[in-house]
Amino acid sequence: MFALVDVNSFYASCETVFRPDLKGRPVVVLSNNDGCVIARSAEAKGLVTNGGTLFQAERYFSPPRYCDLQQ
Repeated sequence: MFALVDVNSFYASCETVFRPDLKGRPVVVLSNNDGCVIARSAEAKGLVTNGGTLFQAERYFSPPRYCDLQQ
């Protein structure tokens, strides 16, 4: 038996579960290799496109929290 689960903005949703202070704020999750946006919260979907880069996204999300990027 197989199951397929599709969760909207999965990584961004997980981040808001573990970090309640981010609830209601735009959240963007970047890929590990090239820094492309791989998940956006509902609040961030109007600001940044999926596949966009950190440089395109950071003007909307300042100051960037580089400590979170390094983890």
